Amino acid sequence: MPKKTSLLPDNYEDFLRDLKERIRTAQVRAALAVNQELITLYWQIGRSILERQQQEGWGAKVIEQLAKDLRREFPDLKGFSRSNLMYMRAFAEAYPDEVIVQRSVGQLPWRHNIALLEKLKSPEKRIWYARQALENGWSRDVLVLQMETDLYQRLGGAITNFQQVLPSPQSDLAQSLLKDPYHLDFLTLSKDAQERELEKALVQHIRNFLLELGLGFAFLGNQYSIEVDGKEYRLDLLFYHVKLHCYVIIDLKMREFQPEYSGKMNFYVAAVDNLLRSSHDNRTIGIILCRSKSKTTVEYALQEMGKPIGVSTFTLRESLPEPLRDSLPSVEQLEMELEAIATEFDETKPGEGA
Repeated sequence: MPKKTSLLPDNYEDFLRDLKERIRTAQVRAALAVNQELITLYWQIGRSILERQQQEGWGAKVIEQLAKDLRREFPDLKGFSRSNLMYMRAFAEAYPDEVIVQRSVGQLPWRHNIALLEKLKSPEKRIWYARQALENGWSRDVLVLQMETDLYQRLGGAITNFQQVLPSPQSDLAQSLLKDPYHLDFLTLSKDAQERELEKALVQHIRNFLLELGLGFAFLGNQYSIEVDGKEYRLDLLFYHVKLHCYVIIDLKMREFQPEYSGKMNFYVAAVDNLLRSSHDNRTIGIILCRSKSKTTVEYALQEMGKPIGVSTFTLRESLPEPLRDSLPSVEQLEMELEAIATEFDETKPGEGA
């Protein structure tokens, strides 16, 4: 065994031996295949490192040596780099209670947990996002996106009349599922785009839109036709929500909320309740998506409405103005420039052709 530097603590060998035995035990029990076993092991290693640093003042050099020794002892296992050991330490510091680890974050993959540590300082938010990720089956990229767009603040933020017109607990569940604003940044539309352009873009990117709407929405169609008293009406977007057990109508508006929008939506909801809703379905819900809104105006507009309606805003990634678009090089032009630079570099390289 390689000789250890004299800078290491006297009890380092005992500590290393204990960690090796703990890792072997975990391998025997689960072969590190069960994610929760791996996360618990990482937490225990992190806690042990944290305790030694607090009690005996272990520094960075000890952690570096520990990483080398663990990798040497377990060459087939990944995860014992110095940086990952530091993540384990941070993980144990962030969650002092092992019960929390076993119940929530312990069920997430390690890369999810690293993202939670890197993006969030609040323990409450970390646990909240961990539970959302488990419930919704988010990948790491989706989890990062939801944190970056502040889902914690947006979820449940829509202005609605659900408490007044829906029975409990449906009113609470419906309120908790609506966001404000909805981030539609996967779309690129001009500032003067019309509702039909927005609708068409959402249908073309329906997977991204369903992800932003949240778990439970099933898309039934756009420009969905209903007939009332011999006259045809078309709903912008119609969904069915499998958790709420109800139809959900979405009306798109490319401008600020106007009071008359709620009356129109009230009519649509009543029509769907009468024409589509079965005895097994809960009451239909209407969502009005606007570019902006006045809180007071929305509250007044919904005050006397008998049907459940929510109002939210949305954000878009606007396209570049035409003059600026024209002034930027195309992909083909950029490729030609890069080829020219590469050719010039090859021709001027020293030592060639001599």
